[in-house]
Amino acid sequence: MKKLLVIWLLIPLIGMGQTKNVISSTRVFSKPEKIAEFEKALAAHAQKYHTGDWKWRVWSIDSGPDAGGYMITEGPNSWTTMDGRGDLSAEHTADWEKNIAPLTSGQGAQSYFEFITDLSTVEITDYADKILINHMIAKPGRIGNVRDLIKKIKNVWVAGKESVAVYRAVASGDPAFLAVTRLKQGLKEMDESLRGPLSDRYNTANGAGSFDAFLKDYADAVERRWSELLIYKPDLSSK
Repeated sequence: MKKLLVIWLLIPLIGMGQTKNVISSTRVFSKPEKIAEFEKALAAHAQKYHTGDWKWRVWSIDSGPDAGGYMITEGPNSWTTMDGRGDLSAEHTADWEKNIAPLTSGQGAQSYFEFITDLSTVEITDYADKILINHMIAKPGRIGNVRDLIKKIKNVWVAGKESVAVYRAVASGDPAFLAVTRLKQGLKEMDESLRGPLSDRYNTANGAGSFDAFLKDYADAVERRWSELLIYKPDLSSK
């Protein structure tokens, strides 16, 4: 009986010890004629219902196939914390359905991502207001190869003092990694003249001629890739 009591007492500690490395991401799209109303309703919802572990960071998507939309990120949390959240309150759900959903177009998208510490050059919560997301969709059976490619290009990020957070998509469509470059110096980091051509930097970091091999391996492992620029919107986010 004593052993059973000890186990019960340890359960909360086990949950507390789990790594908070899971990000929930929601993409929504405002009706073009309702942007001002949408943003007002979204900000009110975030600031009333999303606090603590469930704080929202809201981003405008400024380029790429989802340009004009909004990305809402929640976390980081552990899977255990998320599992224990339970159902959202009726009031919370009603606010979304009544005040936000009618102002949106399309279904949007919901995804989960795990932060990969050993592939990243920055801590998970070391944020920036402008980010560049590169989505890498793996060919069938090649997700491990994509991970190996990221390990090699991390040498370039480290040499260039780039802040890059790497995530793995979980139960969210195609097998993929996301490399999120946090532009601490702003958009000027996208100017090639700041650090030099990627090919030169890669060869310096990984050996002469290695970039050509990287491109070949990339073509063999990656089904497709796409990138986008996002801007953080503090006025729409949780306070």
